[in-house]
Amino acid sequence: MTEFEQYDEFDDENYKSKTQVKREMEALQELGKKLVALSKSQRIKVPMTETLRDALDEADRIKQREAQRRHLQYIGKVMRSEDHEEIQHRVDLFDTTSALHNKLFQQLEITRDHLINPTTSQEAFKKYLEDYPEVDIQTLRQLIRQSQKEAEQGNKTTSKKKLFKLLREQQEAKLKL
Repeated sequence: MTEFEQYDEFDDENYKSKTQVKREMEALQELGKKLVALSKSQRIKVPMTETLRDALDEADRIKQREAQRRHLQYIGKVMRSEDHEEIQHRVDLFDTTSALHNKLFQQLEITRDHLINPTTSQEAFKKYLEDYPEVDIQTLRQLIRQSQKEAEQGNKTTSKKKLFKLLREQQEAKLKL
């Protein structure tokens, strides 16, 4: 038998072409750019090693364009050993243009509207307490009542905004953001 009959590298399940490897590395560099763009308070909430955290801090200090480009390549290299799927998930939660962020935002709006609507209020309240048992019930009920009164009068949205803020804070605490 010849060497080619014994082993064909294209039949290997784990084989990746050079182009595929380059695409993956460029995707990691793009994720690195998104991480650099995050604020320090947001970065703290993203799970990563100290090496990557130090590289991101260093990227904040670099001002020269070519040095930034090289450093982003380094960040991409460091990210090879990271759980980049979890990092991508966390970055998407912070990115207001991502589908995940928009979906969570819309869910909050729907929950708020169900809590304010007098016909669905009790059912929505019970469901919300099941999902978020650590919420301050008194504050939640007070904001719901005030929002319902404002909706009847049709003039203010202050309590509605406060209720949304409370719901968002609870969601962020649950997601550990």
